Amino acid sequence: MVAPEFLTPLTDVTCALGETVVLCCKVCARPKPTITLKGPDQSLLTNNNRFTINIRETGDIVLKICNLMPQDTGIYKCMAVNDYGAACSSATIKVQGIPAAPARPVAQEASSTVVIVHWLPPTGSGNSAISSYTVEYRQEDSLVWQQSVVSTADLCVKIENLIPGGHYQFRVSASNPWGISPPSEPSNMVTLSSAVVRKCLSKSTKKEVAVKFVNKKMQKKEQVAHEADLLRHVQHPQLVALIDTYESPTAYLLVLELVEDGRLLDYLVAHDELMEEKVAFFIKDTLEALQHLHTCRVAHLDLKPENLLVDLHVPVPCVKLSDLGDSVQVSNHRYVHLLLGNPEFAAPELIQGTPVSLSSDVWSIGVLAYVMLSGVSPFLDESLEETCVNICRLDFCFPAEYFCGISQAAKDFIVSALNQDPRKRPSSASCLQHPWVSAHSGDYSKTPLDTIRLAAFIDRRKQLHDVRPVTNVKGMVSSSMGHTL
Repeated sequence: MVAPEFLTPLTDVTCALGETVVLCCKVCARPKPTITLKGPDQSLLTNNNRFTINIRETGDIVLKICNLMPQDTGIYKCMAVNDYGAACSSATIKVQGIPAAPARPVAQEASSTVVIVHWLPPTGSGNSAISSYTVEYRQEDSLVWQQSVVSTADLCVKIENLIPGGHYQFRVSASNPWGISPPSEPSNMVTLSSAVVRKCLSKSTKKEVAVKFVNKKMQKKEQVAHEADLLRHVQHPQLVALIDTYESPTAYLLVLELVEDGRLLDYLVAHDELMEEKVAFFIKDTLEALQHLHTCRVAHLDLKPENLLVDLHVPVPCVKLSDLGDSVQVSNHRYVHLLLGNPEFAAPELIQGTPVSLSSDVWSIGVLAYVMLSGVSPFLDESLEETCVNICRLDFCFPAEYFCGISQAAKDFIVSALNQDPRKRPSSASCLQHPWVSAHSGDYSKTPLDTIRLAAFIDRRKQLHDVRPVTNVKGMVSSSMGHTL
């Protein structure tokens, strides 16, 4: 009498999708053993239209699997049992085939003509190494997908030469030696800026200026003229000045004052020691510029760090507000503003599609103060949708790890600005009277602020699709470019 023993064990097999595979083994035992076969999910295998089991008197056991599928990949076991013992032999079948689709890609605008697309690899590689990815794009009004990157081994690509103002989606396919996967789900829709700002040299004055090029295909002449009219209407030392306007065959041009000292937040993080009083000073300065806009009955509607510049060519550094592209003249008519880009600094009414007002800007001032003091964003969450929900629910707090050294007056100012009801927010003039902003307050924390967090905040913002950096490209601006608007 002999316990079961495998004279020939099962052996591993690698094969292609759709092929037929045969696993063989040989067992010796007396009395004759009971034979069972189990698949990757540990369920008993039986004869069916794809599986054939042949147990011979010689002790040979043959398992034949036809038309292999991805789910057939795994460990197969053959067990032999009699009254004197048991034995087991196992082998792995790897079914190679095309990969599964990659995860849904995420697209972010890098400039008015460039998008960064990144994605995660597919959950199933087809048991074969991924050799490359193919990225396709389509515009919002098209059903046709076009290849933009034929082959890349990276999980992130830069798509260039897109049309400013265009609406784009992207999808990704993975390749291995067996073929190309189905495409991923389409990415989020990205709306590119319809304008690009360049540093240019004026032929007439020989001075450098900032020129905003607005693609004619993406904005009507009336829209650009509206921005130009507002800039003329609200002239002020703390607002970037309009110098001239031109029209070329392909673009409308706004020639603007060049503020070379950069953005306010970059200036703040460059301080060896940033104090709360300094932040209060620049919030006051921003409010003074905003108060002038509001006196002109103009709501900015796009107050964010990228639109706060700093002028260091004056006795006392001051804030200059830029980009009135979203600004409107507030009248008795109810105006609903379409929110484009990241909502991080937007008031609830912009997100909810309810009428905006001058106090919509005051909300943004509250968010800016929170960020400058803590280096973190009050409503930011893992997705744009969750961020919008937090804004509309007023879901924010003052975590001790970020605000333990911040004065109560500063927190009171932020709370007053971040009121869900636009009618209950203070005006920009009232904000200037708040004890924290008033020059006579003196009630400031003496603890230096954490500029490392603020620097990390700035770096993150640079990756967002609504950030449009100035491109340092020299050009020539003159009346020869076309007629004035």
